[in-house]
Amino acid sequence: MCNDPNKNSQLSIASNDLLARDASCVGFQRFHRRRLLQSVAAVSGAGWLTGLAEKLARSAELSHSKRPKSLLVLWLQGGPSQLETFDPHPGSWIGGEAKAISTSIPNVQISDFLPATAEQMHHACLVRSLVSKEGDHERATYHVKTGWRPDPTLFHPSIGAILCHQSESNVEIPRHISILSGEWPARGGYLGPSFDAFQIGDPAKGIPNLKARVDEATLARRSGPLLRTLETEFQRGRLRDMDRTRTQHQAATDSALTMMTSPQLSAFDIDAEGGETKDRFGDTSFGRGCLAAIRLLETGVRCVEVELNGWDSHINNHALQMGRAEILDAALAATLQELHARDMLDDTIVYCGGEFGRTPQINPAGGRDHWPHGFSALLAGGGFRRGYVHGATVAKPEHEWFDKKQSIDPTRFAEQPVTIPDLHATLLNALGVDHTQEQMTPVGRPLRWSDGKVATDLLS
Repeated sequence: MCNDPNKNSQLSIASNDLLARDASCVGFQRFHRRRLLQSVAAVSGAGWLTGLAEKLARSAELSHSKRPKSLLVLWLQGGPSQLETFDPHPGSWIGGEAKAISTSIPNVQISDFLPATAEQMHHACLVRSLVSKEGDHERATYHVKTGWRPDPTLFHPSIGAILCHQSESNVEIPRHISILSGEWPARGGYLGPSFDAFQIGDPAKGIPNLKARVDEATLARRSGPLLRTLETEFQRGRLRDMDRTRTQHQAATDSALTMMTSPQLSAFDIDAEGGETKDRFGDTSFGRGCLAAIRLLETGVRCVEVELNGWDSHINNHALQMGRAEILDAALAATLQELHARDMLDDTIVYCGGEFGRTPQINPAGGRDHWPHGFSALLAGGGFRRGYVHGATVAKPEHEWFDKKQSIDPTRFAEQPVTIPDLHATLLNALGVDHTQEQMTPVGRPLRWSDGKVATDLLS
């Protein structure tokens, strides 16, 4: 239950600008305690209260940060090159044309293709040593999104589906959303289609099919007695023990009707943001998707995935990666900035990466091929360490290591490797989900959410 801010006049004056953002007192919106208590101390002139307020605020934030509320996946489909993004090796024979620039983390550099992101790296936990056993686009995408390698007997849920399954619903719009999704969006797997990501395109174009084509009276009549009559006929002849929700028909219809009239639909409307804010994200569909994602998470959505495809650079690697990185740079930097400014970074885990990286050697077509033996991902927020870089790749590997006649030993390319199952176990742990919890799958065997181990070095 929300407290009345007017009970204390000094408190009301000191925190008026802070309360404006939380005026609705919605349960899933959070008031930042440190700013509130510091405002109280400033108004009262009580110097002793500042220290106490700081201790109480830090304690509350540490407790709160153990259970992040949401996940934002910035999915780079096609395999971004680690050497042109987060792990450049300029001056080496594998470095290509990309240069390195300093970041807000002392002594840490990233590609000069990402200048705005470089200024926000103090918010990030950068993993430079991801390793995978999948080098095909579809299989590798499945592997990174679910934490499991493809299995013909079982369809695993994505991490967003697990998060929604393990939490209560507090919104009238979908809790799992995919923006600009391509061929392989996040799915519910064996948890069922109700946990599939709700897919939308460019937020600037709105959401299709949500406005009724008839007047309110006609819609009420059709969605009331007429719909119930049709639903009864739809169920006739089905198995006697099959309830309505198992068919998904009634549940899907009810959800759609609720969503059509929900005020929470305004979260999709990025035009409600100021022009300056929109400009920082870039005039691209991906940038608009990232801004919409923040608004959705602020409303109470649990997981949003925003996809930027086109990273598959088998030819002309330098130009292609630079073009994609330019779009990513503005949106990623603005996302970290905005989450921090809105006091959401403690409650939101950001994952930015793709299905694998690109080969250290450049092929005869000037491109880089698929490379799962040491690539990068950026993590931020939640319980992850900030301003930290984990692992490394070899700057000057020997040419003979790439002899395709021999099996590649990934330990030669990545120090402190993090496997995809370990990455998933760590993400679930940071989200407050027990990754060892078992579920009974449709094939009749219990299965953990993840068979990886938590990479504790990544966590604060």
